[in-house]
Amino acid sequence: MTEPVAVIDCGSNSTRLLVVDGSGRALERAMRITRLSAGVDATRRLAPDALVRTFDAIRDYRGLMDRHGVGAGMVVGTSAIRDAANRDEFVEGARRLSGVEVRVLDGRAEAEFSYDGATAGLASDGRAPMIVDVGGGSTELAVRLDGTMHAVSMQLGCVRVTERALGREAVTEERRAAAAAMIAEALERAMAADPVLASVPGGVRLVGLAGTVATLVQLDRGVATYQRDEVHHRLVTRTAVQYWRDRLGAESPAQRLGHAGMVPGREDVLVAGLMVLDAVMERVGATELLSSESDILDGVAAWLLANPSTPSTWHDGGVRWPR
Repeated sequence: MTEPVAVIDCGSNSTRLLVVDGSGRALERAMRITRLSAGVDATRRLAPDALVRTFDAIRDYRGLMDRHGVGAGMVVGTSAIRDAANRDEFVEGARRLSGVEVRVLDGRAEAEFSYDGATAGLASDGRAPMIVDVGGGSTELAVRLDGTMHAVSMQLGCVRVTERALGREAVTEERRAAAAAMIAEALERAMAADPVLASVPGGVRLVGLAGTVATLVQLDRGVATYQRDEVHHRLVTRTAVQYWRDRLGAESPAQRLGHAGMVPGREDVLVAGLMVLDAVMERVGATELLSSESDILDGVAAWLLANPSTPSTWHDGGVRWPR
């Protein structure tokens, strides 16, 4: 395939675009906070205003795709969409506006694509890389050992934990305890489902993905304006995770916006994401993590380039999905 391909990731908190050329080189990356998952945990439906925000982003991304001469592509939906009773409304609208195939990924496919994207080209340090992808509605863990992928998707995301337990204002001890209990219960179920995740021989090299990790890196480095090179492949200690969890937790969302590096649209949910991240680090025995700005977008783009069939021929019983 020589023409550029595009991937649009409609996540629970943001909608993002990646356009790559035939060799996999990134031509365009874009991100917009759309909060598609707002209220989904309680209502099991995608709210009309959340759909409008997301569809507006997809419409604009189609314009960028046209500018780059994109033919093939894919829109992928994750936690918020797979949890929603009206997911067909999203699929139909996204397909019409994007002009490409739309796939709602299950948790395992989301984890595998995220793993592929984050670990491609990552130099080995002797430990098995494990990805932790803290999204808005779910958190994925994945590690490949002896050719076997071990992956789980947990109903833990920064928006879900915020809405269900932590709240959006300065954190009270009661709400902190409720969120911690929710996180611990989900982690316990995940580790029981695949105990290998908690006891990888030789330990793991934890690789953190998505907006919670990227914003943490910006805060910790004092980077006021996002620059991929300032965020990608940066080491962050667990001590830093805990520092920012506690400092931001004592503040209101408006106060959090005063910190250099805080991304508008994440100020009300970041503390929940950091609580999830800290709990995962404790459970897998990681004292630091490596941030990665390569993720599910890159994994799906690589799959598209490796499977240049007509999108209408892709179906679950045909080409292997995911690879």
